[in-house]
Amino acid sequence: MCNSNQRTESSSYFKLGVCVAVGCLLWFAPRPDGVDAAGWHCFAVFAATIFSFIIRPFPMGPMVLLGLLVLATTNTFEPAYEKMFVKPASGTKASLKYALHGFGDSTTWLVVAAFLISGAVIRSGLGRRIALTMVSRFGRTTLGLGYSAAGAELILGPFVPSNTARGGGVMAPIMNSLARALESTPGLDPRRAGEYLVLCGAHLNLVTAAMFLTGMAGNPLVATAASAHLNEEFGWGTWLAGSIVPGMLSLLLLPLFLYYIAPPQLKDAREAQQKARRDLAALGPWSRPQIILTVVFAVMLALWATKPLHGLDTALVAIIGVATLVFTGVERWKDVMGNAAAWDAMMWLGGLITMSNALRHLGFVDWFAEAVKDNVAGFGGITAAIVLALIYFYSMYGFSMMSGHILALVGGFFVLASAAGTPPLLMIALLAYFSNLCGCTTNYSTGPVIIYFGLGYVPAARWFKIGFLVSLFHLAIWLGVGLPYWKLLGWW
Repeated sequence: MCNSNQRTESSSYFKLGVCVAVGCLLWFAPRPDGVDAAGWHCFAVFAATIFSFIIRPFPMGPMVLLGLLVLATTNTFEPAYEKMFVKPASGTKASLKYALHGFGDSTTWLVVAAFLISGAVIRSGLGRRIALTMVSRFGRTTLGLGYSAAGAELILGPFVPSNTARGGGVMAPIMNSLARALESTPGLDPRRAGEYLVLCGAHLNLVTAAMFLTGMAGNPLVATAASAHLNEEFGWGTWLAGSIVPGMLSLLLLPLFLYYIAPPQLKDAREAQQKARRDLAALGPWSRPQIILTVVFAVMLALWATKPLHGLDTALVAIIGVATLVFTGVERWKDVMGNAAAWDAMMWLGGLITMSNALRHLGFVDWFAEAVKDNVAGFGGITAAIVLALIYFYSMYGFSMMSGHILALVGGFFVLASAAGTPPLLMIALLAYFSNLCGCTTNYSTGPVIIYFGLGYVPAARWFKIGFLVSLFHLAIWLGVGLPYWKLLGWW
């Protein structure tokens, strides 16, 4: 055991050394013309941090913290602070103040609040109740079980921002138990029902992650980058306005598409439906916390959808929801403080927002835009959007985390699109939705996919094959239907 732990620790420090080496090489490399020292050094640390998300020497939070410490202690943030705020008094170093400003960003707190609400959804049993209710009502056939998963994902999607918690924590155990109720296990007749149910669960999770700003923890990163690089606000209502038509069509057709390319041998699922009804009955009547949660959800949705009328910030509405849950006793303060996922997200997201803003304030983004302008000038705006979107989609093969994929590429792609004259809202929509849908390509793209694949019903080679076919399905829906729909919205 000790030898195993020592090897793991040695591997972590070796990978950390590689990340540091990457940062140092960039830091001391000759600067391109038009970039000052602070901008180039910020890019070096940012690039090394993003690289760490790929090889993973340590979790994201510590790596982002390390990057912030390097930039703060070297006073790299100083010029950025002066541009964003006011020049500090003589002898005062403002790098630490700048390093911390991302932790007060509304996007950071939207994600934290949504994680806290999702904890209440799971602990109260509401998420499981919703999923079992959908199965008990619509799961008469195996295809019906697929649509039940779609319905449950649709209901939970806006409120459980961790697609891993939603897919892996709530839905995957239910789909696995339903498959076993139908006498389908990884070692015994996986294609009888289990393969189809697992594929539905994994791929439907990505659709609902794409449909809502709060559907996946990394989605607000796209909105933040859109505001920073394209000066466009892509808030909760706008995000849903663009996703509702192609998203609902995907939920309607994807279970049927998977039923065609990975047909279950068993068509009648009444045994699983009866099991879901027994499990639902075992939950007993609706509890007080579940009722309050449902009311809070309804009010939050209404406030998010009517933001133009009252002006309440999306994050503020989410925080109001958290406060309501605490003061009504639905959620204990101890559980709020103990929600590791929420505070971990705050650490890495707040730090990355700081770094991203610094790249802009230090002029690196403007320099990059000018540097690539001539290279994309020959493309028309719409053509550039589609080409960039396709490259972005399939580049996911090289990433093992959707948030890391967003952080590594989305800002640069927005700059490229802007240089090509692409309508900004069109480019934002493509990258916002494709940031989630591209997770279909591999079995290691995101937490819930890894969990579903880990159940053992689908071999890796078959997962890749089906994933590629699903990617074509998404492109057909979100380009074939999405583009004309976004034209009607006036986005291009």
